[in-house]
Amino acid sequence: MSKRILDGKAFADMVLYGAHHLSQNAKVVDALNVFPVPDGDTGTNMNLSMTSGAKEVKQLHTEKIGEVAAGLSKGLLMGARGNSGVILSQLFRGFGKSIEQKSEIDAKEFAAAFQAGVDTAYKAVMKPIEGTILTVAKDAAKKAVATAQTETNIIAVMEAVVSEATASLERTPELLPVLKEVGVVDSGGKGLLCVYQGFLASLKGEKLSNQATSLPALDDLVSAEHHKNAQSQMSTEDIEFGYCTEFMVKLGQDQQAFDEENFRQDLSHFGDSLLVVSDENLAKVHIHAEYPGEVLSYAQKYGSLVNMKIENMREQHSAIINQNQTETATQKVTAKKQPYGIVTVAMGKGIAELFQSIGATAVIEGGQTMNPSTEDIVAAIQNTHAENVVILPNNSNIVMAANQAATVVEQNVIVIPTKTVPQGMAALLAFNPQLEIKENEANMLEAIEDVKSGQITYAVRDTNIDGIDIKKGDFMSILNGKIVDTATEQLVAAKKLISKMIDEDSEIVTIIKGEDASQEEAEDLAHFIRETYDEVEVEVHNGKQPLYAYILSVE
Repeated sequence: MSKRILDGKAFADMVLYGAHHLSQNAKVVDALNVFPVPDGDTGTNMNLSMTSGAKEVKQLHTEKIGEVAAGLSKGLLMGARGNSGVILSQLFRGFGKSIEQKSEIDAKEFAAAFQAGVDTAYKAVMKPIEGTILTVAKDAAKKAVATAQTETNIIAVMEAVVSEATASLERTPELLPVLKEVGVVDSGGKGLLCVYQGFLASLKGEKLSNQATSLPALDDLVSAEHHKNAQSQMSTEDIEFGYCTEFMVKLGQDQQAFDEENFRQDLSHFGDSLLVVSDENLAKVHIHAEYPGEVLSYAQKYGSLVNMKIENMREQHSAIINQNQTETATQKVTAKKQPYGIVTVAMGKGIAELFQSIGATAVIEGGQTMNPSTEDIVAAIQNTHAENVVILPNNSNIVMAANQAATVVEQNVIVIPTKTVPQGMAALLAFNPQLEIKENEANMLEAIEDVKSGQITYAVRDTNIDGIDIKKGDFMSILNGKIVDTATEQLVAAKKLISKMIDEDSEIVTIIKGEDASQEEAEDLAHFIRETYDEVEVEVHNGKQPLYAYILSVE
């Protein structure tokens, strides 16, 4: 069987079948995932990414292969999820760019497109690591180019791609010690092979078996004792950067000038597994970071943030380990539940540590600009392993998700509708594990009524609210969610806010310093309060929160 020319219709069929075959094997790819850190969802992310690309292709009505490839690239970019999903999008971004002006292509152009995809993907990754999807793609493309030097049959080129991708996947454990130690092949490479196998089957008019176990690389390289999840062979403590962070930046004309290389270089300081892809209007970021708030704050300089997703990989990993242990009947242990668990939401490592120090069982990373989902909160509730769970959302935009989470779990859950960090702290300090849950609920609700919450942040645009004229760059004084004053200097704004918060009944002022405030300035503010209000006790904590230079509490 020979095929010397590939047009848009035939390529569209390849894309749709490649996406279908990947979807049939997504769970197998998920189970293989182990590197660089155990997200545990490589197959799911690649499947969703490829599905998005296939959906875009399916809507096209053209026989020009350049237009089909451009549609695939667009769909993949918008739908890319996770490390391997973004790399997959870059492989076909480069592929599409190389043939964007073509109506049809021959074997050499087909092979060159694979190589162009590899070149683009390697540029998108800050620190390419061999033994991953990148290696599989690189080896397969190199073989395609070599084959096309003497072969005019496109099917033969695709056969060479699949053959070399299979061989390269089998070699990944030799390139990455962690894969060899665990006894698996690279999960992203496996997902790419599934796509390529679908491409070849489409070209040959064949149907592939939906039984994932028929794929030889899995049979050969996944040893029997690791037939569950590769993540079970790693320790949760080994995860250095605990939050899988994904988002898009809508690049703004009035924002800081965007340069992809500089942007990528700057973000590399916040974590690892960094991927940055962009076009004229949009930048998509994937990074594993320990402080995702810092990443978001930096990225916001270039435009507005959309499609944010942050996952706690340590919790994911622990859940996988717990699941594996539960599924092993001989090791199943039913632990006695604790009477109480406290789940709270916080942005900033210092604030998280503060909540933990006063009794929080679990702290979900989140807050303004990155609200945790209902699913995130459900997972935190379940991980407390407690009969009664109290949720402190600490943000008005999270209360609804918390209430929804409370309805879908088996534990007895109450939501204290805290809208600020100070309210959350006051509620937590009012909690007494010796009391019944209804008494605690009443006490905690009463406590949040007695605290005043203040915040200092900067304005991102000119506006007028409640008669207050606000200029871009001004520092705003926010009291209980309402802007009450502005100033051109941060410390001045904080002093103005304090003067509106303290009255004759005030006893304690808590200053939580953020990333944008220096320790010296925070001490100046504390000194001002002590000098001006001599009967008030002042505490200063380093919350390390982004966006808000100060969070202030008065009780």
